[in-house]
Amino acid sequence: MSTYRFAARAGVVLAVAGSAVLLAPGLASAHVTAKIIGEPAVQGGYTKITFRVPNEDATAGTVKLEVRFPQEAPITSLRTKPQAGWSAVITKAKLDKPITSHGTEITEAVSTVTWTAAAGTRIGPGEFAEFELSGGALPETDQLVIPAIQTYDSGKVVSWDAPPPAAGAEEPEHPAPVIKLTKKSEGGDDHAAVAPASTSDTKTGHTEAASATGSDNTARWLGGAGLVVGALGLGLGAGATLRARKAVAAAKAGK
Repeated sequence: MSTYRFAARAGVVLAVAGSAVLLAPGLASAHVTAKIIGEPAVQGGYTKITFRVPNEDATAGTVKLEVRFPQEAPITSLRTKPQAGWSAVITKAKLDKPITSHGTEITEAVSTVTWTAAAGTRIGPGEFAEFELSGGALPETDQLVIPAIQTYDSGKVVSWDAPPPAAGAEEPEHPAPVIKLTKKSEGGDDHAAVAPASTSDTKTGHTEAASATGSDNTARWLGGAGLVVGALGLGLGAGATLRARKAVAAAKAGK
């Protein structure tokens, strides 16, 4: 069997095996999760939280998501990102013990955020959606556990509220979304992270622009590196082609 045919058959076998793993019932399920994408979540700072909501029902669709923020680790201000076909409501609750944020006494914090689908809108079978929140200040804790309640148009309700398991323990069937928080660096300039909740859109835009500039510089560096590697590859390819032609010419001359 030629090397080419062996590699081709091996590729087919691996592809089939990979598909089988992906389709296995134990790995096909997904959970409602919370992520901090593109930046660290710093204690005392401000960030964007993305809730990823997969639809796990084969026939029904998700029409409501409610996330609950712990009052023992309060967040005082949140804003929702518009989501086509969905309405969002932020509810606050009075704190048992007021906290001080940037010199201001805070007596209430976000309790729940609820997204509800309009008529004809849902997250269908085999689909997922993402819901985004922006705000803070983030509490001074290592992790923030945010239970989520997922409601389907069939009436089924799934509570993703199990706390994180202890080290070495198995993951619960319905784990609550969790985000990890890092401590603020001493002497560091975390201006964007600790901006007050009343920060204007102009300042927020500046922060996002700075982040975009950093990403753009990284992309340019990677692009330049790719061009260099590509040029080296072309040079090696051209050299190999030239040597092959010389070998063929030499062989013809020797006949």
